[in-house]
Amino acid sequence: MTKKQRKLLTRILISAILFVLALMLPLSGPFQLAAFLVPYFVIGWDVLWKAIRNILHGQIFDENFLMVIATIGALILGVIKTHDYAEAVGVMLFYQVGELFQSYAVSRSRQSIAQLMDIRPDYANIERDGKLTQVDPEEVRPGDTIVVQPGEKIPLDGIISDGTSTIDTSALTGESVPRSASAGNEVISGCVNLSGVLHITVTKEFGESTVSKILDLVENASSKKAKAEHFITKFARWYTPCVVIAAVLLAIFPPLFFGGIWTDWIERALIFLVISCPCALVISIPLSFFGGIGGASRCGILVKGGNYLEALAQTDVMVFDKTGTLTKGTFQVTEIHPQNGIAAQDLLEMAALAEIYSKHPISLSLQNACTAPLDSSRVTNVHEIAGHGVTACVDGRTVAAGNAKLMEECKISVPPCDSLGTIVYLAVDGVYWGQIVIADEVKPDAADAICLLKKAGIQKTVMLTGDSRAVGEAVARQLGLDEVHAQLLPADKVEIVERLLAEKAPNKKLAFIGDGINDAPVLSRADIGIAMGGLGSDAAIEAADIVLMDDAPSKISTAIRISKKTLRIVRQNIIIALGIKGLFLLLGAFGMANMWEAVFADVGVAVIAILNAARALNVKEFQ
Repeated sequence: MTKKQRKLLTRILISAILFVLALMLPLSGPFQLAAFLVPYFVIGWDVLWKAIRNILHGQIFDENFLMVIATIGALILGVIKTHDYAEAVGVMLFYQVGELFQSYAVSRSRQSIAQLMDIRPDYANIERDGKLTQVDPEEVRPGDTIVVQPGEKIPLDGIISDGTSTIDTSALTGESVPRSASAGNEVISGCVNLSGVLHITVTKEFGESTVSKILDLVENASSKKAKAEHFITKFARWYTPCVVIAAVLLAIFPPLFFGGIWTDWIERALIFLVISCPCALVISIPLSFFGGIGGASRCGILVKGGNYLEALAQTDVMVFDKTGTLTKGTFQVTEIHPQNGIAAQDLLEMAALAEIYSKHPISLSLQNACTAPLDSSRVTNVHEIAGHGVTACVDGRTVAAGNAKLMEECKISVPPCDSLGTIVYLAVDGVYWGQIVIADEVKPDAADAICLLKKAGIQKTVMLTGDSRAVGEAVARQLGLDEVHAQLLPADKVEIVERLLAEKAPNKKLAFIGDGINDAPVLSRADIGIAMGGLGSDAAIEAADIVLMDDAPSKISTAIRISKKTLRIVRQNIIIALGIKGLFLLLGAFGMANMWEAVFADVGVAVIAILNAARALNVKEFQ
């Protein structure tokens, strides 16, 4: 409980004691009124002050205004009619009890999310004069070496220079199985070192680290509101003045035109105002989306705002990139087919040298497969052609390495190849040297992911790939995809997504799932961009609307189910709040509800809605 909440609880207890004393004391007239005014001001002074302050700032119609008008009116009626002031004090007291409960529920939800994302490091260890010194992670610079001991959080992104350990990535990925790490492996901030001592060479400043970007993403998620949240904001803006006007009309018109006792109708109007307070809607709807985002975070799914969570529930077309999304993206050379008397090792060495400056998975697989030492000084004039390959000058010879389109541009004829996989053709000084086949492996949960998506209501699954048609169709058949488009350039992918967007139903959404690096144009063009985070790829976190931190495509269906559950809770809260309030407003208008029942219609409904909203944090059934 926060300091502010403890103060409010103290005021509630003091006011409740004073309220009971006022009820028990044998007082009458002004003394009785004074006895009840003491607990009234103890518990309600802040509500009175907020109402006055808001009126001075031109913000008249809110729950503070409604509560002040209703309770002061009840006190005036007590003086004029009943000489009973208990209702006015009781209404304010129970209103504050409800406010305390709401504040506690919201803070608990925020604490739950904070605990889920409790990845901010407190310090980093740097070795100075043979001793470990704790410094602020923001003081560490790229190139520095930090020491992470067992049980400590990894404070910054880097590469292990010495040591072997297992790493807990659950705070980022939602996966409980630790990962092994040793010298040469890249590690990211926010994970926990479980066993051995690790020496890590820092590669990024703290402000650019994975943990910093994720924390910023989560903290700002609530700023991007869903349509339902915008609707409630607009609704409350019109709803409150409307019910105030209705209450005024209820107090004046019936006794003026149909007769009756004025104080009875004024009392009904005051009860009407208490019932009409919109806090149940205003608080519970944003809390539902906040809970949904927190629940998704627990599963290693980072959602950048309630608007994306809402849109995900309306998605019926899923478009996938192939490499790194449905497949592992860990390519291996499986076949080498040299031509014109060229040795297989010479073919592989020349291809690896041409690709030596590229970090593409295909290029890395060629470099890893080559046993000969690769000297980058032998390579000059490198030109990478997106969707085609590379050209370079190796040992003074012009080398072209890439797909059939590159060979066609170079006017070099190549023989057909029936092997399944990515084919890299190589030509040196305009002479064809041969082809290298590189195969990728489908992710183990990719087929299940497609099946789960169809069960979740996805109508069409499409795969886009720059790979050959044979490879693309083979993967599509293996996974049960509805449609596949192969041999695509980045611009071609955008064109196909544009067409799919035009074909989808008007009230439905299209999501694109890619690696967040090569597919940025398509990620931004789709209704929802979902990136395979690669344990926190910078480009993925920045380019996409939703990031899957452990690269598992099966998490997409989990995200959809969380979004649908969140929207169900939002709709339930809207129906509960408006339904119960509508019923009690009618009862209040016809004199069938007293002030205590009005308190239930306000505070009770808010409590019910908030408890329902808190269910969005519970994601056990989705794990």
